[in-house]
Amino acid sequence: MALFLCFLFLAISYATACDRCVHQSKVAYFSRASALSSGACGYGSMATGFNSGHLAAAVSSLYKDGSGCGACFQIRCKDTTLCSREGTRVIVTDLNRNNQTDFVLSSRAFMAMANKDSGRNILKQGIVEVEYKRVPCEYKNQNMAVRVEESSKNPNYLAIKLLYQGGQTEVVGSSNWGFMSRNYGAVWDSDRVPSGALQFRFVITSGYDGKWIWAQNVLPEDWKPGMTYDSGVQITDIAQEGCSPCDGGIWK
Repeated sequence: MALFLCFLFLAISYATACDRCVHQSKVAYFSRASALSSGACGYGSMATGFNSGHLAAAVSSLYKDGSGCGACFQIRCKDTTLCSREGTRVIVTDLNRNNQTDFVLSSRAFMAMANKDSGRNILKQGIVEVEYKRVPCEYKNQNMAVRVEESSKNPNYLAIKLLYQGGQTEVVGSSNWGFMSRNYGAVWDSDRVPSGALQFRFVITSGYDGKWIWAQNVLPEDWKPGMTYDSGVQITDIAQEGCSPCDGGIWK
């Protein structure tokens, strides 16, 4: 019989900023690719394989003490002579500690904002003015996965990361669930690990609605550090925010 590990999986609530509204800011880019492998979310070298390398470090208000890790944003620069209308979609993998810009992008994501054959030209700008909004993450052919961290020691200590977190959702802590807590970034851990195979119990909320999700038989009894396990669950929920006047607005 599989035992349970619980934590709260929560979409954006009414009390937080309306992420789906369009925001105005500036973005820069990482000049060194190695910076992408040392992000505050704790994804490590795995990050470079996410979203074709279109990654971002976000300011603290978007990083949200780690609960913003894995969130997706559509970003486009405002110089229409240099940049396309579509812009680029990025995944948050790091904390941007420089408040001069809301995001620092991977060079690949930064170049992807440009019109065709203008990628090198936009790099020369260094920093550009942009508009952005949060969008759902889409993993149509990929279930959410649980990666067991190398620091884990079966059966006494378990640290995990959630990968391929779909929809417009966040993972946050709750005093009602004592089994797992956020260690840092996207890493959750517990030193009270039930014996045997493990399944996970999530509360999925989207705005004012919620539902239980059971991810059954996720970790086998002999789970091993460094391994990634399929949760068997896809998350597609989108937060229904009460954020007038941007409700129903179309990004033109």
